Amino acid sequence: MGRRKYTIGIDFGTLSGRAVLVDTKDGSTAASAVCAYAHGVMETALPDGTPLGADWALQHPGDYLDVLFETIPAVLRESGVRAEAVIGIGVDFTSCTVVPAKKDGTPLCMLEPYRRNPHAYVKLWKHHAAQRQADALNRIARERGEPFLARCGGKVSSEWMLPKLMEICEEAPEVYQAADRFLDAADWVCLVLTGKESRSASSAGYKALWHKRDGYPSAEFFKTLHPLLEHVPSEKLGTDILPQGARAGCLSSELARRTGLLPQTAVSVGNIDAHVALPSVGITEPGKLLMIMGTSTCDIVCSETERLVPGTCGVVEDGVLPGFYGYEAGQPCVGDMLAWFVENQVPASYKKTAAERNISVHALLSELAARLSPGESGLLALDWWNGNRSVLVDSELSGLILGLTLATRTEEIYRALIEATAFGQRVILEAFETAGVSITELYACGGITKKNPLMMQVYADVCGREIRIGSAGQSPALGAAMFGAVAAGSEAGGYDTIFDAARAMGQVDETRFCPDAKRAAMYEPLFQEYKKLHEYFGRGGNDVMKTLRALRSRL
Repeated sequence: MGRRKYTIGIDFGTLSGRAVLVDTKDGSTAASAVCAYAHGVMETALPDGTPLGADWALQHPGDYLDVLFETIPAVLRESGVRAEAVIGIGVDFTSCTVVPAKKDGTPLCMLEPYRRNPHAYVKLWKHHAAQRQADALNRIARERGEPFLARCGGKVSSEWMLPKLMEICEEAPEVYQAADRFLDAADWVCLVLTGKESRSASSAGYKALWHKRDGYPSAEFFKTLHPLLEHVPSEKLGTDILPQGARAGCLSSELARRTGLLPQTAVSVGNIDAHVALPSVGITEPGKLLMIMGTSTCDIVCSETERLVPGTCGVVEDGVLPGFYGYEAGQPCVGDMLAWFVENQVPASYKKTAAERNISVHALLSELAARLSPGESGLLALDWWNGNRSVLVDSELSGLILGLTLATRTEEIYRALIEATAFGQRVILEAFETAGVSITELYACGGITKKNPLMMQVYADVCGREIRIGSAGQSPALGAAMFGAVAAGSEAGGYDTIFDAARAMGQVDETRFCPDAKRAAMYEPLFQEYKKLHEYFGRGGNDVMKTLRALRSRL
C-alpha cells in the first residue's frame, strides 16, 4: 500500500479563515487551524478612521494573507504530515466578495495613493450600499429584455459583482480606472497561491452574469450601465473561465516558501463556499438540496435541466458539479440574527443563569424555547434583519416581529426568530418546486446544525421533510480539500472527478431530524400568515420598511 496522501482545504468566512488537512483516502481530518481576521468587517470606518456610509461592509485583503501564512504551517505542524504528502489545495470564499487589484494581484488598498479610499478595499458579500445601482441594472435589463435576468431569478442582487462595480464607477472612477482587475476573492486567493490569474465558472456565472454558451452580456448593455463598463469583461474581469474542479495552476515558489509546502502543489480553481459543501456531504445526484447554515444560509441543488426559478440567485451549467445545472438560493441573515438577539436583547438574568450552568445563552434559550408548542408564543416574525436574498432579492427590506405583549418572554422571541428563518426556507423550497426543480431530499451542514438541534427540528417540522446532517465540522473546507484532490488527479493520489472524490471523502452524520406530524400541522396556519406578511411587505403592498430606511439615511 502506498503512503497516505493529503489535501488542504481553506474556507474563507465572514470573520475568519479556516484550513483543514484531509486524508484523500476517506476525508478524515488530520489537522485544522483557524485565523480570525484582524480587521474583521469594516462597517463604520477604515483603519485610519475614514468614515463609511450606511450599509457598507469592507474587509482588508491582508487578513486573507494572514490566513494562508498562519493556518497552512499550523496544520502541517499539528499533524506532522510532511510537505511531500500534500498533493493539492482548494479554496472557497464567501461570495460575491470583490477585490480591486493591479495586474500582479496587488490589492489597490495596499498601495499608498488608495489607502484612504473606501472603494479601493475589498467589498464583502454583505456590502449592500450598491442597492441603488442594482435597482438601475435590473430596470435597464428589463427594458432591454436581457435574457440573463430570467436565469438569475428576475433580479440581480446588490451583493453581486456588477452593482459593486457600478458603484465604484459612479462614486470613485479613479479607483475603477486604476484597478487592472476586479476579482472574486476566491479567484484572487488562487492568483496569490499560483502567481497566475484564473476565473471560476462558479463566481463568473452566479455573480458576474456569465453564461457557458452565451458568455457575458453585450458591450452595449454594459455601456448603458456606465460608460466605463463598456468592455469590462475583457478589460477587468477576464474571459477565460474554468469549470469547477479544474486546476488553476501550481503553488508558486514564493508561496511554497511562505507556507512550508512544496512548489508545484496543485491548486484548484476557486469555489463559492456554499457550493463546495455539496460534495462534502457526498451529494453527487440531482434533486438533493443542501442548506449550508451559519451566519447566513445558502441553498444549493443540482438538476439535469435548466429552469427559470423566480427569485433565486441563479442557475449555472457546471457551476457546482460538472454535467449538471447548479441552482443557488439563500437567506442573508440566520445565525447573525440570533447572535444579534443574544448580544443585544437578552436580559442579564438569562445570561447569569447560563453562566451558572456553564452553558451558552443560545443553549439556554433553545432549551426554554423547546418547551413551547408551535403558536404558543403568539408571535410571528419576518426574518429580514439583513434584507431578503431569496425569493424577493431586496436588501432594503428589514425585520419585523408581530404579536408582542407585556407578557412576551425572551425565549418566545428567540423561538419566533428561528421559526421565521424556517418559514423563509420553506418559501424557497416551494419556489424551486413550482418552477419544476424537484427537491427529493434535504441535507444541512454548518455550525448551526451541530449547535442548535431545536432549530433543525423546527426546520423539519415547518418544511415537512426529513433533514440529514453533514458530519464534517467544516463542510466547506472539506469540500475545498476534495476539489484540491481533483486538481491533483489520481496519478498523484487524488481523484479524476469530484464524483469519485465525493464517494470516497464525503461525510454524512447518522443524525437525522424527522418531521413530527402534529407539530407540522400546527405550523401550517402560521406559515400561511407568514406568506401574507411576506407578500405584503416584500412586494410593495406596504413600503414602510424602505421609508424608514430612507428617513434614517437622511439623518
